Amino acid sequence: MQINDKSGTKNYLAADNRYDAMVYKRSGKSGVLLPAISIGLWHNFGFVDSIQNGREILRTAFELGITHFDLANNYGPPYGSAEENFGTIFKKDFQGYRDELFIATKAGFDMWPGPYGNLGSRKYLISSLDQSLKRLGLDYVDVYYHHRPDPDTPLEETMGALADIVRQGKALYVGISNYGPKETQKAAELLKALKVPFILHQARYSMFDRWVEDGLLDTLEEVGVGCIAFSPLAQGMLTDKYINGIPEGSRASKNMTYLNSDTVSDNIHKIQELNTIAQERGQKLSQMAIAWILRQSQVASVLVGASSANQLKDNVKALDNLEFSIEELKLIEGIIS
Repeated sequence: MQINDKSGTKNYLAADNRYDAMVYKRSGKSGVLLPAISIGLWHNFGFVDSIQNGREILRTAFELGITHFDLANNYGPPYGSAEENFGTIFKKDFQGYRDELFIATKAGFDMWPGPYGNLGSRKYLISSLDQSLKRLGLDYVDVYYHHRPDPDTPLEETMGALADIVRQGKALYVGISNYGPKETQKAAELLKALKVPFILHQARYSMFDRWVEDGLLDTLEEVGVGCIAFSPLAQGMLTDKYINGIPEGSRASKNMTYLNSDTVSDNIHKIQELNTIAQERGQKLSQMAIAWILRQSQVASVLVGASSANQLKDNVKALDNLEFSIEELKLIEGIIS
């Protein structure tokens, strides 16, 4: 007797050709190769979202050769729910592929009430990872980040906690995020002395947000650490969404804290001019924006979010044209500088 299941969801079996088209880049001077495009679970994977849609996005990612899945303790909403949903999907679809995946999580922003659920203390980092591992259903993560600098906790304490986490077998590598050049240099010195593999710095980077070019990329080159860029599309501004203005229902139309209508309006002419260059390259603006970041030798991977499997496929097509002529770079620089 057969069951009457019409959901269309079948047991997952990864395609044999999943590694044929993806570009892989070395992270700094480490032994780790990352896909040029990685998938971030900041949005679209919380309890307020469709877990089936998230499952389809992650399946598609792996089929495209994306091996790096990036999370944090407070991704959701609500906090923790992205890790929990990922754990459910991992158990159903990816448990047999664990050694082919490079999974990251982080702690550093507010996660629970009281003095021990935020910033960079040893208490917070170790407790948070223990909670994350339970939600993820994993014995370890491949990389664990301190998510932001803590001005009040000694850096020696924060880096020492990361070192002990590696020695305990709860993470294979460590990373930091949102640190400036001087803080990054000091963190690298401490971790080197502790003999801990520090391989990634996760930083916001796009054509409209180039702060990493003011010293950080040079520092990462010097200490042998790779950069993984988040928000490469400037919260959607570097897509075709806003070329003709602000559409109803978009992030900018809702004046969200990280993207408002004034910001889009101030950049609309730049967006239109960049889109013209992208079209001449045979790309969408989003694809050119990703390719522009990947031209930097220090960038190991670009971290993209996706609301659908098709959107992710679209972003990965950036890899079809990664080369820029000198003239193209001059034109782009003239627009964004």
